[in-house]
Amino acid sequence: MTASPSDRHDASTGRASLNGARDLAAARIGIGLVQGVLLYLLWRSAASAEALTWPATHPPMFAALALACAFTPVMLLAGIGRLPLKGLALWGLIAAAVLALLGWHDAAQQASDYFRPPYLRFPVVAFSAAALFIAHHLVVPAVASRRWIADFDDYFDTAWKAGVQLVLSLGFTGAFWLLLFLGAALFRIIGLRFLEDLIGEEWFSIPVTCLVFAIAVQLTDVRAGLIRGVRTVALMLLSWLLLVITVLVAGFLAALPFTGLDGLWKTGSATALVLSAAAALIVLINTAYQDGREDNLPPAALRAAVRIAAVLLTPLILIALWGLSLRIGQHGLTPDRIIASACALVGVLYAAGYGWSALSPLWRKSAWMKPLERTNVLAAVLTVLVILALFSPLADPARLSVNDQMARLKRGAVSAVQFDYAFLRFGAGKAGRAALADLAKSSDAEIARRAKAAQASASR
Repeated sequence: MTASPSDRHDASTGRASLNGARDLAAARIGIGLVQGVLLYLLWRSAASAEALTWPATHPPMFAALALACAFTPVMLLAGIGRLPLKGLALWGLIAAAVLALLGWHDAAQQASDYFRPPYLRFPVVAFSAAALFIAHHLVVPAVASRRWIADFDDYFDTAWKAGVQLVLSLGFTGAFWLLLFLGAALFRIIGLRFLEDLIGEEWFSIPVTCLVFAIAVQLTDVRAGLIRGVRTVALMLLSWLLLVITVLVAGFLAALPFTGLDGLWKTGSATALVLSAAAALIVLINTAYQDGREDNLPPAALRAAVRIAAVLLTPLILIALWGLSLRIGQHGLTPDRIIASACALVGVLYAAGYGWSALSPLWRKSAWMKPLERTNVLAAVLTVLVILALFSPLADPARLSVNDQMARLKRGAVSAVQFDYAFLRFGAGKAGRAALADLAKSSDAEIARRAKAAQASASR
């Protein structure tokens, strides 16, 4: 029986797809192995605290390499097959360079006498990962559509699919290690410890972890339809949680006129709590809205919850801003308050855009929550820019905090007795140490005495 031309075409297409999958698998395995080897070499240079070798002997260089090697390969794993090779290589170089500069700056402005490898603070690592994820999923749809700004459904599809892949890949990697530990325990009870010894060796564990993660990305990428199915189920389940958080936030805001805000301020973390609630609303609103197509509208109950939640964002952000202003007015700037202020700035854009999306149909005819799409894209760009500014010399929180605290002391907003010298010594890096050295030379005897005592202290 002779195959028809369409059958031969389908067969050739299948073969081409299979070869493409093999090529992608080989590339991803190569990326995983290279990342594993690089991370192992970095670990080895810092393995002995008494005998550090290069680049661990140069903290800014080590931090730059660590941040770039940790996150750039993950971006390459996600981008390969979705971007042209030249475009992916260029984007990879740009991302690696920016990550390296962020890591370099973070280590360079830290005090070296108590900072240890990897010379990176947690906020820098977490926010760098977030900025890379957001930037990558702004770049990929734009390149694919050959436009500066792609259609919103392309952003939605790319970002949420990648998020599901990331979670599944991390879960697969964790399950792999659970099985290895289980196998090591089984062999140990019969007197064989070779597997236990092997997984305890960093030359094995670090490259294998990166390799298994790369394989997981490939496995999840081959079955794109299954990933979309998992994403659909996850979004459906999460979207119904919007009803819960909307009721809770509405109840919280309704109770405030009767309870006042004193209890909230006494927690010491009021701004973080309120911003977390706002972030939860934003995420869950998007799980209900999804790509915004008319054939994908949620049920009427969820549509109502989306509108209400979008309006509730504004009072939450206003409360966060109020709390921040009170704390800054009382105690001045600190790195945490500056980061919270940056988060609140992004929250203002979300609150304004989502509020407009929810209320604009009252005076003009428009599609359901359509302006939300533009808000999401603008907020994504703003988030990346804010993160780059925060963890670079442009708006370094430690430098800004030190300048503000010193100004408060100079103008008498805080007394020499109440001033936080320990913050300069332990919480503000080299900028704080330099300011503390200046205070130690102050003509005010009390300030000089306390500054010298802080310089001599071994712990906060």
